[in-house]
Amino acid sequence: MKRNDSMTRRMVIALTSVVALSWLIASSLGIMVMQDEFAEIFDSGVQETAERLLPLIADDLSERSPEAERRLVQPAGGEEYLTYQLRDREGEVLLHSHDSPSEPFDVPLVPGFADTATQRIYTVVSADGSLYLQMADAFANRREAIVEAGTALILPLLLLIPLSIIAVILVIRRTLAPVQSLRDEIGSKDSGNMAPVDDAHLPAELHPIARSVNLLLERLRAALESERAFASNSAHELRTPIAGALAQAQRLQADIPEEFAPRVDQIERSLSHLAQLAEKLLQMSRAEAGIGTSDTETDLLPIVELVLEDIGRSDIGVKRIQFHLPADAQLRGMINADAFGIVVRNLVENALVHSPVDSHVDVHIGNDNSLRVVNSGPVIDSALLPKLTTRFMRGTTQASGSGLGLAIVHHLVQQMNGKLHLTSPAAGRNEGFEARVSLPGT
Repeated sequence: MKRNDSMTRRMVIALTSVVALSWLIASSLGIMVMQDEFAEIFDSGVQETAERLLPLIADDLSERSPEAERRLVQPAGGEEYLTYQLRDREGEVLLHSHDSPSEPFDVPLVPGFADTATQRIYTVVSADGSLYLQMADAFANRREAIVEAGTALILPLLLLIPLSIIAVILVIRRTLAPVQSLRDEIGSKDSGNMAPVDDAHLPAELHPIARSVNLLLERLRAALESERAFASNSAHELRTPIAGALAQAQRLQADIPEEFAPRVDQIERSLSHLAQLAEKLLQMSRAEAGIGTSDTETDLLPIVELVLEDIGRSDIGVKRIQFHLPADAQLRGMINADAFGIVVRNLVENALVHSPVDSHVDVHIGNDNSLRVVNSGPVIDSALLPKLTTRFMRGTTQASGSGLGLAIVHHLVQQMNGKLHLTSPAAGRNEGFEARVSLPGT
């Protein structure tokens, strides 16, 4: 699966590339301009040097004294940047600089500029036309100047690129901070947190998004509340006719002849099973409506005690439930009280139904925000344990049930951001079954 690129990364790469490319283009244009300007400057320097040097050489030659001859042919120290040759009308070399070759330059004796393969030469002639001074400037010198100037423009790019990346990252992160904040706030929304998104700190460009999200949350909140209300009302409406039919069947059993008693018993069992199934289906519907979480923290111990007290008064739970509550135990969380009551009731009823009728069911509250329900019974295959949280999945048991209890618990515990652990045999035993609900710490 292809990983989605972040906006920050894409913008950093794009902006840095644009800055680097712009700098390279600007540097290239600058080098082209400098090349033309340098050529004009060098040509001007060569021309001015030649025009000033020729009269001086002509004066020294006119003296024709040993001192003048010595001064004219005395070589200069160091490497010469410009070289020259003094030639007569016939092209013979009369004088030349010490770095200039003794052979005449391969250019005609015509005033002005001329080029060889390696040099640009300017020729100037004396007033009487008897002397020609040719001043040469090597192309290598000009290329060196262009390279140094271009390097001075390009080298800062090596520092500019990393600095640009850092600057762009800082600017983009600062600019996109409201987007990150809006994303995190939207990501925190679920069935237990549908408070409107706070758009007071958002820039104008994000206000329409926040407004659309708030409208969607409002519609979703109304839909969930409607679904929850429907499930609650349906539970009440279904219980009443089923309970009435069950009462009528029990009354009928006392009034009919014994020969019809088995059929009435079958009707009573069917109605009882129907009542249990309707109750579980409505609990599953409420669980799927997302009732697991709450906006406020709830102390869950009173809920556990209330559910255990209620189940303890039923026929199946009389004198069978043992409640273990250490002094340092606690059970708290951002959890809907009704949803946690459904979890506890299903776990305890499941333990009572699937354990021997003369055995006890132990309910433990841990000091790590956990609830454990342990019952006796045969060991369940470890490969079957993960499947027990699937709807209508039952183990190898003859006990009555719908196969929805653990599925409802698993669904609600997930909404509570907790974990449901099923183990067999139970911890510290060589038989039995244990269901452990671990809730997030407070």
